[in-house]
Amino acid sequence: MSLNTRATETEDVHFRVIAPLPTPVPNLYRPALDIVVPVHNQEQELARAVRRLRSFLRHAFPFSARITIADCASIDSTREVAMALAAELGSVRLIHLNGEARGRALAAGWMTSDARVVASADAAPDIDVSGLPQLIAPLMSGHSEISIGGRFKALRGDVARRLIPTVLNRTWLFEIELLLRARRAGMRIHAA
Repeated sequence: MSLNTRATETEDVHFRVIAPLPTPVPNLYRPALDIVVPVHNQEQELARAVRRLRSFLRHAFPFSARITIADCASIDSTREVAMALAAELGSVRLIHLNGEARGRALAAGWMTSDARVVASADAAPDIDVSGLPQLIAPLMSGHSEISIGGRFKALRGDVARRLIPTVLNRTWLFEIELLLRARRAGMRIHAA
């Protein structure tokens, strides 16, 4: 499988998207869910965490899904591990950022996603993924625009693309500011 690399610059966010090239047959694949996994120097646990998440998504999740690994300027072999996972596993892509901020990683992953729903997850091998369907269901049904639960957060893709440009903080406070802006805009937030 060949990879397509495209450098992108958006204001103060610099990232590179690495994704499998489309197959020669026309493909209308657009995942229902894109889970962004921000990582920084996590070469040891990344493969196990991504494989566990992908296995759950393939076998126990009712919607199509993609995993986006957002490498936040790792200086170990995290990027190489992520590239190998993207090349080996279907529905895994890599974004490489030049800085360590979690907010930048989520903003880059969510803004470049074509999925109906975008979410975040940690790269911890012990993360409990069993609550993911309950987190995503209110977004897929139109009941809510944003859903939060445990170590996961999710929002509709169109809402992400509308709210993210208004969020000023791109560090650890990114998600809090995003939720505050959503609440001020009168969006429905579901707590799973």
